[in-house]
Amino acid sequence: MSKYTKEDIIRLVREGDVEFIRMQFTDIFGQLKNVAITASQVEKAVNNEIMIDGSSIEGFVRINESDQYLHPDPDTFAILPWRPQHGKVARLICDVYNPDGTPFMGDPRGTLKRVLYKAAGMGYSFNVGPEMEFFLFQTDEKGRPTTATADEAGYFDLGPLDHGESTRREICMALEQMGFEIEASHHEVAAGQHEIDFKYADALTAADNIMTFKLAVKTLAQKNGMHATFMPKPVFGINGSGMHTNMSLFKDGKNAFADPADSRGLSKDAYAFIAGILAHVRGMAAVTNPLVNSYKRLVPGYEAPCYLAWSASNRSALIRIPAARGQATRVELRCPDPSCNPYLNMAVCLAAGLDGIEKGLTPPDEITENIFAMDEATREAKGIASLPGTLHEAVKCLKADPVICAALGEHVLSQYVEGKEKEWDEYRTHVSSWEIDRYLVMY
Repeated sequence: MSKYTKEDIIRLVREGDVEFIRMQFTDIFGQLKNVAITASQVEKAVNNEIMIDGSSIEGFVRINESDQYLHPDPDTFAILPWRPQHGKVARLICDVYNPDGTPFMGDPRGTLKRVLYKAAGMGYSFNVGPEMEFFLFQTDEKGRPTTATADEAGYFDLGPLDHGESTRREICMALEQMGFEIEASHHEVAAGQHEIDFKYADALTAADNIMTFKLAVKTLAQKNGMHATFMPKPVFGINGSGMHTNMSLFKDGKNAFADPADSRGLSKDAYAFIAGILAHVRGMAAVTNPLVNSYKRLVPGYEAPCYLAWSASNRSALIRIPAARGQATRVELRCPDPSCNPYLNMAVCLAAGLDGIEKGLTPPDEITENIFAMDEATREAKGIASLPGTLHEAVKCLKADPVICAALGEHVLSQYVEGKEKEWDEYRTHVSSWEIDRYLVMY
């Protein structure tokens, strides 16, 4: 049931001293976009009359079919607490529609909605809890980002070693004002690296929350003279940033992954969901790990899972089952990173899991040993494959996986693949500083 009606939004704007409303949406590659309108236009906004030029958004439409409309979700109305509190700025997260009133097939939020609709038809709702990691770096005298941290803290350390502690606190407070329930925040393993965890929600709300989270982190870091980045591996030789994705299916108000009669407390649905993820995770990788840089994180030795295995206890496995059981039973996929488009990430995860349930798939044996300590022959003997090693390989795996292709839909798939192949080609032909340092004098 909706929290707000159109009339509620109009009243909240007029009575709440709101001067501007940001009509937000997300492009195929996970970049947050917006059109700002004044409060005088709020009635047009809630009646779906705000238009955008879709041809200007990467991966949307061609120039001859450019007009599109923003349909705001009233339940996403929120005041941006870091903006002035006299003449406030609010936001509404929008779906993108065609002029004929049909949903635009290239809208990532709509992509997730379509897979959620399929899950609902099977009797399931889908809940997701993300664990968001990011780096806070210093800026230079011109305000440009560096990779320096002035931070000597480690895992769970606090000030004065943790120089980002006050910014992290400010982020948590701002998010709570926007309705987030912050469960934990702490310094991560690497210098300058942080994690803030917020309570799980239905998948659509969780994806909306991730986009809001990224905006809040970047905005408040900049306000404090720092640069926040969700780049997966910004510094060689230290841990990269992940976005562990905790997932559960509910049916008739109960956790469909829980079964107290099972030795691990897991249901047949849970095992089939795990098997579905493992069957499709190579095809999902270009979505869950979408950058050239993503594959610099997915290497052994830095806690990033790169081997296809699951475990109820082993953090070196790609899929982990956290200890909580009953209503809190969940499957944690550890490979996604925070540069991914959260709507597409959740869409492909759900599609893979549902495919496992539909086909009654069984996962391979649980791996309890440290996979990072195994040699290649041992992994091969245990049937443990690897994630793609590059974005190029990941895109090939995506194109070869019909389940993941269908989940994305023809428009998103074609535009996404085209963009990622172009990104790889630019990287492949670029002469890097490593090459200059290595070869210029030697040869």
